Amino acid sequence: MKNKEKKKISGTKKFLIFVALVFFLFLFLEPIILMAALINTFILLFKVFPVLVLAFIVNYFINRFIKEDTLKRHLGHDSGIKGYFYAIVAGILIGGPPYILFPMLGEFKKSGVKDSLLAIFLFNRNVKIPFIPVVIFYFGVTYTIVISVLLILFSLLNGAIVGRLVNRTSVDQTG
Repeated sequence: MKNKEKKKISGTKKFLIFVALVFFLFLFLEPIILMAALINTFILLFKVFPVLVLAFIVNYFINRFIKEDTLKRHLGHDSGIKGYFYAIVAGILIGGPPYILFPMLGEFKKSGVKDSLLAIFLFNRNVKIPFIPVVIFYFGVTYTIVISVLLILFSLLNGAIVGRLVNRTSVDQTG
């Protein structure tokens, strides 16, 4: 008798089987809910797909044309005030959901971009240029200017705090 090893089903296959079972269960019990869920899924994919494509294109061009030393010069540890300026402007101008930008920011971090500038970039994504007319309409020009300036100023504070905390934890881990 040969001992046959039982093949284990991987977690991905188990998940796929589970989803298929739920799908077929809803197909027979609640087909209307299933169709609504499928339609909403495809609508979401249709909305997210252009942002994903844009993120891949941006990542491609950044990796292709922007060299590591350029990033270090403008956003690295010796970037000075211009690094803060670039992080603020980029955070305001670049749109899309942050989870799309995380891989790009991870590459920036590997290239030597300061943690404080990454935090400033992410914080300044709260200043949304497309929403400024709506904010002005509902709250007025003064409010819009004040809140935008405060967001930018607090992004600098946030970056300083993140920079110090990350530097402190990296020193604690190494020494």
